[in-house]
Amino acid sequence: MQQFLNGISIGSIYALFAIGFTLVFGILDRLNLAHPSVFAVSAFVGIELVERVGLSIWTALPVVFLVGGLLGLVIERVAFRPLKNRPDAHFAGLISSIAIAGMLIALLQWRYGPDTRRFPPGSFPGTDFEVVGARVTLVQVVIVAVSIALMVALTYLVTRTRLGRGMRAIAENPTAARVLGVNVDRVTAWTFAISSALGAVAGVLFAINVNTAQLGMGAAIELKGLAVIIVGGMGSLPGALIGGLLLGLAEVFAVEYVGSSWRDVIAFGLLFAILLLRPQGLLGARKVREV
Repeated sequence: MQQFLNGISIGSIYALFAIGFTLVFGILDRLNLAHPSVFAVSAFVGIELVERVGLSIWTALPVVFLVGGLLGLVIERVAFRPLKNRPDAHFAGLISSIAIAGMLIALLQWRYGPDTRRFPPGSFPGTDFEVVGARVTLVQVVIVAVSIALMVALTYLVTRTRLGRGMRAIAENPTAARVLGVNVDRVTAWTFAISSALGAVAGVLFAINVNTAQLGMGAAIELKGLAVIIVGGMGSLPGALIGGLLLGLAEVFAVEYVGSSWRDVIAFGLLFAILLLRPQGLLGARKVREV
């Protein structure tokens, strides 16, 4: 039970990161490889807000959410929108997002240097709870609660709001959506903003969980995010949630019963086995779109 709860906690972070990743891919058919850099930048920003500005962690989280949204708008405007009419827009946007990612990490290193940063002592209460004989920290409870709340809010937005209807229309056929009056550029910008905001919160939650922020933390989670969205089903938000939780559980049980050096071998091996058995992912593949 202890390892199960630990796996749910870290898996919630993976799921939140992957949902932000797959939101852009599933709706816009663009792979934003600057997303991991937003994850890293936001962790450093969260520590800065707590350490230097003096905000509580509860106040810093919504601020980081907004910062992530703004970074998403910048990425969309600089890396993707100027290239949208090119015949190779998919590949060009991919390369452009890698360039933006490198610039963000370079700016992060210029501002903070290469050293690891941590939240100040006492930033988060060290409260523990007893759940079915297992110890659960307040940090883990908050991580799961925030992740679930954001996932539920995103589901409501996509399925019940006008913006969500625009997103789904673009996912089916961008040209038809434009003809029907959907402001494709505006919906695209909002999609990038929401995606990056989710990735930003995931970065802060990860830094809180391990009390560490490093320049390479985005690159470390990037492959896991890609694996999760492929296993869950390309473009599937529920699939990204399930895939993230599975990866988190696989990691903690691998460490517990086999050894930490085998963590990635077993976790990615399990995901690879799922793909062999179900190549389209757990919740199916994206529908083929008309041009």
